[in-house]
Amino acid sequence: MPALSSRTANFTDSVIRRMTRISNQYGAVNLSQGFPDFDPPKEILDRLAEVTREDFHQYSITWGAQNFREALAAKQSHFMGRPIDPNGEIVVTCGSTEAMMAAMMSVTNPGDKVIVFSPFYENYGADTILSGAEPIYVPLIPPAFTFDADVLEAAFRQHPKALILCNPSNPCGKVFTRDELMVIAEFAKKYDTFVITDEVYEHILYAPHTHTYMASLPGMWERTISCSSLSKTYSITGWRLGYVIAPPEIIDTVKKVHDFLTVGAAAPLQEAAVTGLKFGDDYYRGLQAEYTEKRDLFLAGLDRIGIAHTVPEGAYYILLDVSEYGYESDLDFCEKLAQYVGVGAVPGSSFFKEPENRYIRLHFAKKNETLNEALERLSAIRTKMPVAPGRQPAQNIR
Repeated sequence: MPALSSRTANFTDSVIRRMTRISNQYGAVNLSQGFPDFDPPKEILDRLAEVTREDFHQYSITWGAQNFREALAAKQSHFMGRPIDPNGEIVVTCGSTEAMMAAMMSVTNPGDKVIVFSPFYENYGADTILSGAEPIYVPLIPPAFTFDADVLEAAFRQHPKALILCNPSNPCGKVFTRDELMVIAEFAKKYDTFVITDEVYEHILYAPHTHTYMASLPGMWERTISCSSLSKTYSITGWRLGYVIAPPEIIDTVKKVHDFLTVGAAAPLQEAAVTGLKFGDDYYRGLQAEYTEKRDLFLAGLDRIGIAHTVPEGAYYILLDVSEYGYESDLDFCEKLAQYVGVGAVPGSSFFKEPENRYIRLHFAKKNETLNEALERLSAIRTKMPVAPGRQPAQNIR
């Protein structure tokens, strides 16, 4: 038999999705994979029921149904502060995962370099390698997850083709300030680099933090490929509706890549989701209030238990410091956490390029009763969780 592709030689399955399977195996409260256990907005579900009886069961236009693109363009024009052309500046994709892959394949050639901030969502490194490019990792420094501008510029001096920016960030919940984004933007212009953004958590923010779109900064529209999806904003992660927004000369290439990757996103789901895209500002204020309540509930519970944790500025993830348990493998820790404590988490090492082993990631996109159940189980962590043999408890970093 001939050899298989070498580009996948160092891949594993997704650790995030693996932890969902482990959570299911032990009946754990699954706070690993980031999807809600509550319903999408009723208006969207009602429209979906109607769509099943209408004529939306065949292919839509490859780069997105016309009314979907028009509704999306109106919404994003409002939030991004510039007019978006639904016909020349949008491609609808099968989730933001495909949006990121299509963007990467549109701007990079084999051998190009791409800057990735660490910690990072696990797909970014894989996307870079699958595109034939080489990642350059730049650390975000805990607990505030700031970056060193000198280190970042050293990465830019390697003349990367693109930088990937997740804002708000998965897994650390960082919201990049306008000043930080301006630093990145100036380097991108100085070194002639694209910026590919992942902004799926653009509407999940915690006061006083606000989201600034990279494409809205001076001189950055021309070199920014904005990727996002409807998954988190409307609690429809299984619908796989994402999109790319960029200038026409970039979108023309993204359209071609997308066409040969997936042909098109699901037509009936696009039709149903138009309802959500037409929601007014009240919906997004309500979304922020709902997630603020969940964050505060969960953080207060962790504080009562005495578990050190980060405080997210956006998105819905928390990194817990579990160094006191002395585990050499955070994956082993998470497997035992699911088995003995009954809570599913993701090992932090799957997000860091650096040899980081003290964090695990939990998410709080769950009903309040689910979060309270998870906190109840976590309250027994010090009695139920086996301490790694032969290790002394480490000092927590708070």
